[in-house]
Amino acid sequence: MAIGDHSSDHGGSGDPEPFPSDQEIDHQHPGQDHPALTTQPPDGEVEIVGRLRQASNQTFLVKITNADGEVNAVYKPIEGERPLWDFPEGTLGFREVAAYQVSRLGGFDVVPVTVLADGPFGLGSLQTWVDSRPAEVDQLVDLVPVDKVPDTGWFPVVEGYAADDSPIAVIHADDPRLRRMAVFDALVNNADRKGGHILANAGRVFGVDHGICFHTENKLRTLLWGWAGEPLTTDELRRIRTVSDGAIDLLADLLSEEEIEALMLRAEGLITSGRLPYPHGDWHTIPWPPF
Repeated sequence: MAIGDHSSDHGGSGDPEPFPSDQEIDHQHPGQDHPALTTQPPDGEVEIVGRLRQASNQTFLVKITNADGEVNAVYKPIEGERPLWDFPEGTLGFREVAAYQVSRLGGFDVVPVTVLADGPFGLGSLQTWVDSRPAEVDQLVDLVPVDKVPDTGWFPVVEGYAADDSPIAVIHADDPRLRRMAVFDALVNNADRKGGHILANAGRVFGVDHGICFHTENKLRTLLWGWAGEPLTTDELRRIRTVSDGAIDLLADLLSEEEIEALMLRAEGLITSGRLPYPHGDWHTIPWPPF
């Protein structure tokens, strides 16, 4: 079955290419290229390689083949979305694409190329595969005994108990790549930033599973609360303003008018306060389970 791209106006750029095994990329400069940010899923024959069973909705690893080679991607058909009480049905795939567009527009570069496409099970989101490296992820988010929380370089987020009733803590690194993701999450109102939704490859950090972003109500739920209340940098404010300036035209076919308006209001609120948000009291602010 051939796959057809439904977002050629807004997709990533660049010819399909294989992911590097050990490509070194300076994570301080988000403009540096990485295949996950430049490899557009091509029009070609789609083969389902397997189902990602840990996902809440139907999610498949697929291989797309054409004359230029092969590209691996994650395919989430809209027909396979599980209904949610607080999000309109059949919209999660559009939100996945909208998250990529905001990430790209603002230069956050934390979401792999994501497009709408016709696949084996109909229209859905198609996201360029990231071969995440567990050793790199462990340097970003971790679960440790409470008495082993590092004194510096890490933020404890929440404490609990392991299966043997020993106290444990979820922690995340004081890392500029994660901070950029935290700002992005606050802007898109990400309701599910779990540790398992953070990937790392070749020095770059990516977020996945953005199907429950852009709600009109405040639903920010994340592990990345370490910078709560800290002043936004000039660079972070510039990225937020860039999204605010271009979001209406960019997202008109992906989100409702009310959701786009809510995005604009969040951007205005971040710019006005000049700070990353604090956890709020009217919604669970940490995803559970956290990984």
